[in-house]
Amino acid sequence: MGKIIFYEDRNFQGRSYDCMSDCSDISSYLSRVGSIRVDSGCFMVYERNSFMGNQFFLRRGEYHDIQRMMSMGMMFDTIRSCRMIPPYRGSFRMRIYERDNFGGQMYELMDDCENIMERFRMSECQSCHVMDGHWLFYEQPHYRGRMVYFRPGEYRSFRDMGYSNMRFMSMRRITDIC
Repeated sequence: MGKIIFYEDRNFQGRSYDCMSDCSDISSYLSRVGSIRVDSGCFMVYERNSFMGNQFFLRRGEYHDIQRMMSMGMMFDTIRSCRMIPPYRGSFRMRIYERDNFGGQMYELMDDCENIMERFRMSECQSCHVMDGHWLFYEQPHYRGRMVYFRPGEYRSFRDMGYSNMRFMSMRRITDIC
């Protein structure tokens, strides 16, 4: 079980909204988000409603000021939805593909990958199949830049999912006790 608390103002002030599952529209509870406390679990927060737009991973902890989170790598200053990442303790396994619809070169990952170009000589990753575990994909090597959360499933085209302007260059397993 996870629990995240959103506050309208910085430093956990103002009205708050407690959330223990996915929430597709935080703005129906609060006019804005100024700070966040993650009491348990891990969450992805999203820039727009319905889990759309830029994303950012949050683990247990206190986030006093949304504006300061940008120095931690968050690429946006408005939070409109969140998704709880379920606890997972098993093995990790995923296949990444060079082209849409599982085409081109394929590589299987069971651990983190800092740089797909260096490790696999792969300049593009356009689709993937996550068999086991939960993963974060980053647009730059060494887990930098914008990130996207992938849970088990088939993802045939990142372009069709709205990521046509992103190139995923590194992948990391979510191994936190979420």
